[in-house]
Amino acid sequence: MSKFNEKSHAFIAAKYYEHLVDHFGERGIKAFVHGTQYYSGQRGRRMAQRAIRDGKELTYETYSQYGEWVSTQEIKDEGVANTRELVSSSPDYVYDMTKCPWRTQFEQMGSTKAGIEYCSHLDNSIARGFNPHLVYDVDLSPMENKEQGGYCIHTIENVSIDDINIANRPENLKSFEFHCAHSYWSFREVTVAIFGVEGEKVASLVLDDFAKSYGKESIDSIFKYRDTNFNIAY
Repeated sequence: MSKFNEKSHAFIAAKYYEHLVDHFGERGIKAFVHGTQYYSGQRGRRMAQRAIRDGKELTYETYSQYGEWVSTQEIKDEGVANTRELVSSSPDYVYDMTKCPWRTQFEQMGSTKAGIEYCSHLDNSIARGFNPHLVYDVDLSPMENKEQGGYCIHTIENVSIDDINIANRPENLKSFEFHCAHSYWSFREVTVAIFGVEGEKVASLVLDDFAKSYGKESIDSIFKYRDTNFNIAY
């Protein structure tokens, strides 16, 4: 299996949460939330930059088309790729996310608290970075209902998908090597900005954990992106 996919991407977030909480308690949780919002906002702004470059309006249709990832084949083969069930197509676009590799990884790591914080702030922050006038809400409360399989509810207000095309455009996609590196370096930037030298120690622990699980050579791939400006759409 590739060292870089949806689950290894979740691994990095889970480890930042674990070490931030271990070292800084409640302040660590707040730092993790801030890091998630910072990381997600960068993704959204890159998407907006490409869309504006192409002369597109910053609508939800464009937001969907300019997303930077699609499910990897190995995660599909594992049977845990994102799976949506439509609830409403108008006047709001609402769907249940009944399966998700990030959730699977968080649960397998015993990091459900990290997953709750991460998923509570991820999509709405990407949307806000893309266009702050888009309203994207994620309700995780049904996740606790294991008898119903557990799921989260995504609501995009004032969007009717009957009239739009939300398929990704391949030219906008990035590899999960890129996404994992982006996650690591963005969380590191926030962690060090808040906690200084102690934050650097946390980031090093995350890197050590990643090497133990995915091999030392995986760290070389992450370091290739050390000087990347993740605010800019290349």
